[in-house]
Amino acid sequence: MSEKYTILDIAKTAGVSRGTVSRVLNNHPSVSDSTRQKVLDVIKQLDYSPNFSARHMRTATSNMVGFATDEVITTPFAVDIIRGAQDALSQSGKVMIAIYTGYDRQTVQQSLEVLLERRVEGIVYAAMFHRQVDIPAQLAQRIPVVLANCFSRDRSLPSVVPDEVSGGYNATKALIDAGHLRIAFINLSRAWGEPIAPLPASDGRLEGYKKALAEANIPYDPNLLRYTDQRPTSSYELTLELMQIDNPPTAFFCGNDRTAMGCYNALMSLSLRIPDDVAVVGFDNQAMLCDALYPSLTTVQLPHYEMGQWAIGYLLNNPGPTDNPPQHMINCPLVPRQSI
Repeated sequence: MSEKYTILDIAKTAGVSRGTVSRVLNNHPSVSDSTRQKVLDVIKQLDYSPNFSARHMRTATSNMVGFATDEVITTPFAVDIIRGAQDALSQSGKVMIAIYTGYDRQTVQQSLEVLLERRVEGIVYAAMFHRQVDIPAQLAQRIPVVLANCFSRDRSLPSVVPDEVSGGYNATKALIDAGHLRIAFINLSRAWGEPIAPLPASDGRLEGYKKALAEANIPYDPNLLRYTDQRPTSSYELTLELMQIDNPPTAFFCGNDRTAMGCYNALMSLSLRIPDDVAVVGFDNQAMLCDALYPSLTTVQLPHYEMGQWAIGYLLNNPGPTDNPPQHMINCPLVPRQSI
Protein backbone atom coordinates (compact mmCIF):
# COMPACT_ATOMS: atom_id res chain seq x y z
CA MET A 1 0.00 0.00 0.00
CA SER A 2 1.23 3.47 -0.85
CA GLU A 3 2.25 6.03 1.78
CA LYS A 4 2.90 8.95 -0.55
CA TYR A 5 -0.53 10.52 -0.09
CA THR A 6 -1.60 12.52 2.94
CA ILE A 7 -4.90 13.74 4.36
CA LEU A 8 -4.19 17.06 2.64
CA ASP A 9 -3.89 15.28 -0.73
CA ILE A 10 -7.23 13.60 -0.13
CA ALA A 11 -8.82 16.93 0.80
CA LYS A 12 -7.53 18.64 -2.36
CA THR A 13 -8.63 15.80 -4.64
CA ALA A 14 -12.07 15.59 -3.07
CA GLY A 15 -12.49 19.36 -2.97
CA VAL A 16 -13.13 19.47 0.77
CA SER A 17 -11.29 20.75 3.82
CA ARG A 18 -8.71 18.75 5.72
CA GLY A 19 -11.06 18.81 8.71
CA THR A 20 -13.80 17.18 6.64
CA VAL A 21 -11.45 14.34 5.69
CA SER A 22 -10.54 13.91 9.35
CA ARG A 23 -14.22 13.78 10.31
CA VAL A 24 -14.87 11.13 7.66
CA LEU A 25 -11.96 9.04 8.96
CA ASN A 26 -13.37 9.42 12.47
CA ASN A 27 -16.86 8.46 11.27
CA HIS A 28 -18.27 11.75 12.58
CA PRO A 29 -22.05 12.06 12.02
CA SER A 30 -21.87 15.74 10.96
CA VAL A 31 -20.63 14.82 7.46
CA SER A 32 -23.35 14.44 4.81
CA ASP A 33 -23.71 11.09 3.07
CA SER A 34 -22.75 12.55 -0.32
CA THR A 35 -19.61 14.24 1.03
CA ARG A 36 -18.65 11.17 3.02
CA GLN A 37 -18.95 8.96 -0.07
CA LYS A 38 -16.92 11.43 -2.17
CA VAL A 39 -14.09 11.37 0.38
CA LEU A 40 -14.21 7.58 0.70
CA ASP A 41 -14.05 7.24 -3.09
CA VAL A 42 -10.90 9.40 -3.17
CA ILE A 43 -9.36 7.40 -0.33
CA LYS A 44 -9.95 4.24 -2.33
CA GLN A 45 -8.70 5.86 -5.55
CA LEU A 46 -5.45 7.01 -3.91
CA ASP A 47 -5.08 3.74 -1.99
CA TYR A 48 -4.66 5.75 1.19
CA SER A 49 -3.72 3.26 3.89
CA PRO A 50 -0.45 4.33 5.55
CA ASN A 51 1.61 1.68 7.25
CA PHE A 52 2.15 2.95 10.78
CA SER A 53 3.77 -0.13 12.26
CA ALA A 54 7.37 0.71 11.27
CA ARG A 55 6.99 4.29 12.47
CA HIS A 56 5.45 3.01 15.69
CA MET A 57 8.41 0.70 16.30
CA ARG A 58 10.82 3.64 15.89
CA THR A 59 9.03 5.91 18.34
CA ALA A 60 8.37 5.84 22.06
CA THR A 61 5.22 4.10 23.25
CA SER A 62 2.13 6.28 23.17
CA ASN A 63 0.59 4.97 26.40
CA MET A 64 -2.69 4.73 24.51
CA VAL A 65 -4.84 1.66 23.85
CA GLY A 66 -7.59 1.61 21.23
CA PHE A 67 -11.08 0.32 21.99
CA ALA A 68 -13.15 -0.22 18.84
CA THR A 69 -16.74 -1.38 18.94
CA ASP A 70 -19.67 -1.92 16.61
CA GLU A 71 -22.38 -0.70 18.98
CA VAL A 72 -21.31 -1.02 22.62
CA ILE A 73 -20.62 2.72 22.99
CA THR A 74 -24.20 3.55 21.99
CA THR A 75 -26.07 1.26 24.39
CA PRO A 76 -26.36 1.26 28.20
CA PHE A 77 -26.68 -2.52 28.34
CA ALA A 78 -23.09 -3.40 27.47
CA VAL A 79 -21.30 -0.30 28.73
CA ASP A 80 -19.80 -2.43 31.53
CA ILE A 81 -17.40 -3.92 28.99
CA ILE A 82 -15.88 -0.45 28.59
CA ARG A 83 -15.84 0.10 32.34
CA GLY A 84 -14.05 -3.22 32.85
CA ALA A 85 -11.47 -2.28 30.24
CA GLN A 86 -10.97 1.17 31.76
CA ASP A 87 -10.56 -0.24 35.28
CA ALA A 88 -7.98 -2.73 34.00
CA LEU A 89 -6.06 0.15 32.43
CA SER A 90 -6.26 2.42 35.47
CA GLN A 91 -3.22 0.95 37.21
CA SER A 92 -1.10 0.87 34.06
CA GLY A 93 -0.89 4.61 33.46
CA LYS A 94 -2.30 4.15 29.94
CA VAL A 95 -5.22 5.94 28.31
CA MET A 96 -8.03 4.34 26.31
CA ILE A 97 -9.33 5.82 23.06
CA ALA A 98 -12.79 4.50 22.15
CA ILE A 99 -14.19 4.63 18.63
CA TYR A 100 -17.51 3.52 17.14
CA THR A 101 -17.19 1.45 13.97
CA GLY A 102 -20.72 0.40 13.09
CA TYR A 103 -21.11 -2.80 11.06
CA ASP A 104 -20.08 -1.72 7.57
CA ARG A 105 -16.80 -3.38 6.58
CA GLN A 106 -15.32 -0.27 4.98
CA THR A 107 -16.24 1.87 7.98
CA VAL A 108 -14.65 -0.67 10.31
CA GLN A 109 -11.44 -0.52 8.25
CA GLN A 110 -11.36 3.27 8.30
CA SER A 111 -12.07 3.44 12.04
CA LEU A 112 -9.25 1.04 12.82
CA GLU A 113 -6.90 3.10 10.65
CA VAL A 114 -7.80 6.15 12.74
CA LEU A 115 -6.67 4.31 15.87
CA LEU A 116 -3.41 3.38 14.16
CA GLU A 117 -2.87 7.03 13.27
CA ARG A 118 -3.04 7.76 17.00
CA ARG A 119 -0.19 5.26 17.51
CA VAL A 120 -2.13 3.12 19.95
CA GLU A 121 -0.14 0.22 21.40
CA GLY A 122 -2.90 -2.30 20.84
CA ILE A 123 -6.59 -2.58 20.03
CA VAL A 124 -9.51 -4.30 21.76
CA TYR A 125 -12.42 -4.88 19.39
CA ALA A 126 -15.70 -5.45 21.24
CA ALA A 127 -19.01 -6.60 19.77
CA MET A 128 -22.48 -5.71 21.03
CA PHE A 129 -23.59 -9.34 20.85
CA HIS A 130 -21.64 -12.61 20.87
CA ARG A 131 -20.79 -13.30 17.24
CA GLN A 132 -18.12 -14.02 14.66
CA VAL A 133 -16.33 -10.96 13.28
CA ASP A 134 -14.05 -10.36 10.32
CA ILE A 135 -11.15 -8.13 11.35
CA PRO A 136 -8.88 -7.01 8.46
CA ALA A 137 -6.15 -9.64 8.24
CA GLN A 138 -3.34 -7.12 7.91
CA LEU A 139 -4.30 -5.35 11.14
CA ALA A 140 -3.08 -8.08 13.47
CA GLN A 141 0.22 -8.14 11.58
CA ARG A 142 0.76 -4.48 12.47
CA ILE A 143 -0.46 -4.26 16.07
CA PRO A 144 -1.74 -6.54 18.88
CA VAL A 145 -5.50 -7.12 18.68
CA VAL A 146 -7.78 -8.79 21.24
CA LEU A 147 -11.46 -9.58 20.62
CA ALA A 148 -14.13 -9.18 23.31
CA ASN A 149 -17.61 -10.75 23.07
CA CYS A 150 -16.68 -11.98 19.60
CA PHE A 151 -14.25 -14.28 17.80
CA SER A 152 -12.50 -14.55 14.45
CA ARG A 153 -13.49 -17.16 11.89
CA ASP A 154 -10.14 -18.98 12.02
CA ARG A 155 -9.59 -18.33 15.76
CA SER A 156 -6.32 -16.61 14.89
CA LEU A 157 -6.85 -13.77 17.37
CA PRO A 158 -7.11 -13.99 21.16
CA SER A 159 -10.72 -13.63 22.27
CA VAL A 160 -12.91 -13.61 25.35
CA VAL A 161 -16.60 -14.53 25.17
CA PRO A 162 -19.43 -15.52 27.53
CA ASP A 163 -19.82 -19.21 28.32
CA GLU A 164 -23.36 -19.35 26.94
CA VAL A 165 -23.73 -23.03 27.84
CA SER A 166 -23.06 -22.27 31.51
CA GLY A 167 -25.66 -19.51 31.41
CA GLY A 168 -28.36 -21.74 29.95
CA TYR A 169 -27.46 -24.46 32.42
CA ASN A 170 -27.50 -22.14 35.45
CA ALA A 171 -30.89 -20.67 34.53
CA THR A 172 -32.51 -24.05 33.95
CA LYS A 173 -30.97 -25.68 37.02
CA ALA A 174 -32.31 -22.88 39.23
CA LEU A 175 -35.82 -23.64 38.00
CA ILE A 176 -35.32 -27.38 38.47
CA ASP A 177 -34.01 -26.81 42.00
CA ALA A 178 -37.21 -24.87 42.70
CA GLY A 179 -39.20 -28.00 41.82
CA HIS A 180 -40.18 -27.31 38.22
CA LEU A 181 -40.34 -30.14 35.68
CA ARG A 182 -42.17 -28.42 32.80
CA ILE A 183 -39.78 -25.63 31.82
CA ALA A 184 -40.42 -23.71 28.61
CA PHE A 185 -37.55 -22.00 26.80
CA ILE A 186 -38.23 -18.91 24.68
CA ASN A 187 -34.93 -18.72 22.85
CA LEU A 188 -33.39 -15.95 20.74
CA SER A 189 -33.94 -16.29 17.02
CA ARG A 190 -31.15 -16.25 14.46
CA ALA A 191 -33.41 -14.54 11.93
CA TRP A 192 -36.97 -13.30 11.89
CA GLY A 193 -38.71 -16.28 13.42
CA GLU A 194 -36.43 -18.93 11.97
CA PRO A 195 -33.13 -20.23 13.42
CA ILE A 196 -31.26 -20.41 10.11
CA ALA A 197 -27.73 -19.15 10.87
CA PRO A 198 -25.41 -19.93 13.78
CA LEU A 199 -25.73 -17.63 16.77
CA PRO A 200 -23.55 -18.58 19.74
CA ALA A 201 -25.96 -17.16 22.33
CA SER A 202 -28.95 -19.06 20.97
CA ASP A 203 -27.09 -22.32 20.40
CA GLY A 204 -25.13 -22.25 23.66
CA ARG A 205 -28.08 -21.41 25.90
CA LEU A 206 -30.13 -24.19 24.33
CA GLU A 207 -27.29 -26.64 24.92
CA GLY A 208 -27.11 -25.56 28.57
CA TYR A 209 -30.89 -25.91 28.93
CA LYS A 210 -30.78 -29.46 27.59
CA LYS A 211 -27.77 -30.32 29.76
CA ALA A 212 -29.55 -29.28 32.97
CA LEU A 213 -32.66 -31.24 31.99
CA ALA A 214 -30.59 -34.34 31.22
CA GLU A 215 -28.74 -34.17 34.55
CA ALA A 216 -32.09 -34.07 36.35
CA ASN A 217 -33.46 -36.95 34.22
CA ILE A 218 -36.14 -34.67 32.78
CA PRO A 219 -36.90 -35.58 29.15
CA TYR A 220 -36.37 -32.77 26.66
CA ASP A 221 -39.73 -31.79 25.15
CA PRO A 222 -39.41 -29.85 21.86
CA ASN A 223 -42.99 -28.62 22.37
CA LEU A 224 -41.64 -26.39 25.13
CA LEU A 225 -39.13 -24.63 22.85
CA ARG A 226 -39.99 -21.46 20.96
CA TYR A 227 -37.95 -18.83 19.11
CA THR A 228 -38.78 -15.15 19.53
CA ASP A 229 -38.26 -12.79 16.61
CA GLN A 230 -37.66 -10.09 19.26
CA ARG A 231 -40.59 -7.91 18.28
CA PRO A 232 -41.99 -6.29 21.46
CA THR A 233 -45.08 -8.52 21.27
CA SER A 234 -43.34 -11.74 20.22
CA SER A 235 -42.59 -13.25 23.64
CA TYR A 236 -46.04 -12.15 24.84
CA GLU A 237 -47.67 -14.13 22.03
CA LEU A 238 -45.38 -17.14 22.50
CA THR A 239 -46.10 -17.27 26.23
CA LEU A 240 -49.85 -17.32 25.59
CA GLU A 241 -49.31 -20.06 23.00
CA LEU A 242 -47.27 -22.19 25.40
CA MET A 243 -49.80 -21.83 28.20
CA GLN A 244 -52.48 -23.26 25.91
CA ILE A 245 -50.72 -26.56 25.14
CA ASP A 246 -51.58 -29.79 26.92
CA ASN A 247 -49.62 -30.00 30.17
CA PRO A 248 -48.42 -26.37 30.01
CA PRO A 249 -45.16 -25.19 31.57
CA THR A 250 -44.85 -24.12 35.18
CA ALA A 251 -41.70 -22.12 34.47
CA PHE A 252 -40.15 -20.07 31.68
CA PHE A 253 -36.50 -19.58 30.77
CA CYS A 254 -36.35 -16.52 28.53
CA GLY A 255 -33.47 -15.86 26.14
CA ASN A 256 -33.03 -12.30 27.40
CA ASP A 257 -34.59 -9.90 29.88
CA ARG A 258 -36.69 -8.10 27.27
CA THR A 259 -38.19 -11.45 26.31
CA ALA A 260 -38.95 -12.04 29.98
CA MET A 261 -40.80 -8.71 30.13
CA GLY A 262 -43.19 -9.89 27.42
CA CYS A 263 -43.58 -13.19 29.25
CA TYR A 264 -44.50 -11.31 32.45
CA ASN A 265 -47.19 -9.33 30.64
CA ALA A 266 -48.71 -12.47 29.13
CA LEU A 267 -48.82 -14.29 32.47
CA MET A 268 -50.44 -11.27 34.13
CA SER A 269 -53.07 -11.18 31.37
CA LEU A 270 -53.92 -14.77 32.33
CA SER A 271 -54.19 -13.75 36.00
CA LEU A 272 -51.23 -15.98 36.86
CA ARG A 273 -48.93 -14.96 39.71
CA ILE A 274 -45.14 -14.90 39.49
CA PRO A 275 -43.59 -16.97 41.03
CA ASP A 276 -46.52 -18.60 42.88
CA ASP A 277 -48.15 -19.99 39.73
CA VAL A 278 -45.36 -19.69 37.14
CA ALA A 279 -41.65 -18.92 37.59
CA VAL A 280 -39.59 -16.86 35.14
CA VAL A 281 -35.84 -16.48 34.57
CA GLY A 282 -34.27 -14.05 32.11
CA PHE A 283 -30.78 -13.57 30.65
CA ASP A 284 -28.42 -10.55 30.42
CA ASN A 285 -29.05 -8.89 33.82
CA GLN A 286 -30.20 -5.55 32.46
CA ALA A 287 -30.47 -4.32 36.04
CA MET A 288 -32.80 -1.37 35.48
CA LEU A 289 -35.29 -3.58 33.64
CA CYS A 290 -34.98 -6.51 36.06
CA ASP A 291 -35.58 -4.33 39.11
CA ALA A 292 -38.45 -2.45 37.45
CA LEU A 293 -40.42 -5.66 36.88
CA TYR A 294 -42.64 -6.89 39.70
CA PRO A 295 -41.65 -9.19 41.17
CA SER A 296 -38.02 -8.41 40.30
CA LEU A 297 -36.60 -10.73 37.67
CA THR A 298 -34.15 -13.51 38.45
CA THR A 299 -31.75 -13.60 35.53
CA VAL A 300 -28.31 -14.63 34.30
CA GLN A 301 -25.39 -12.21 34.20
CA LEU A 302 -23.58 -11.59 30.94
CA PRO A 303 -19.97 -10.97 32.04
CA HIS A 304 -19.41 -7.72 30.15
CA TYR A 305 -17.26 -6.15 32.88
CA GLU A 306 -15.10 -9.26 33.20
CA MET A 307 -14.67 -9.51 29.41
CA GLY A 308 -13.43 -5.93 29.28
CA GLN A 309 -11.00 -6.61 32.12
CA TRP A 310 -9.69 -9.83 30.58
CA ALA A 311 -9.21 -8.29 27.13
CA ILE A 312 -7.12 -5.39 28.44
CA GLY A 313 -5.21 -7.63 30.84
CA TYR A 314 -4.26 -9.97 28.02
CA LEU A 315 -3.32 -7.09 25.73
CA LEU A 316 -1.01 -5.54 28.33
CA ASN A 317 0.65 -8.80 29.33
CA ASN A 318 0.99 -10.39 25.89
CA PRO A 319 2.16 -7.71 23.44
CA GLY A 320 3.51 -10.17 20.88
CA PRO A 321 1.81 -12.74 18.61
CA THR A 322 1.34 -16.36 19.65
CA ASP A 323 0.83 -19.57 17.71
CA ASN A 324 -2.11 -20.59 19.90
CA PRO A 325 -4.07 -17.49 20.90
CA PRO A 326 -6.46 -18.22 23.78
CA GLN A 327 -10.19 -18.47 23.19
CA HIS A 328 -11.27 -17.66 26.73
CA MET A 329 -14.80 -18.19 28.08
CA ILE A 330 -16.26 -16.60 31.22
CA ASN A 331 -19.04 -18.16 33.27
CA CYS A 332 -22.52 -16.60 33.20
CA PRO A 333 -23.78 -16.81 36.82
CA LEU A 334 -27.35 -16.67 38.10
CA VAL A 335 -28.51 -13.38 39.65
CA PRO A 336 -31.28 -14.37 42.10
CA ARG A 337 -34.19 -12.00 42.62
CA GLN A 338 -37.88 -12.73 43.24
CA SER A 339 -39.29 -14.46 40.14
CA ILE A 340 -38.52 -18.07 41.16
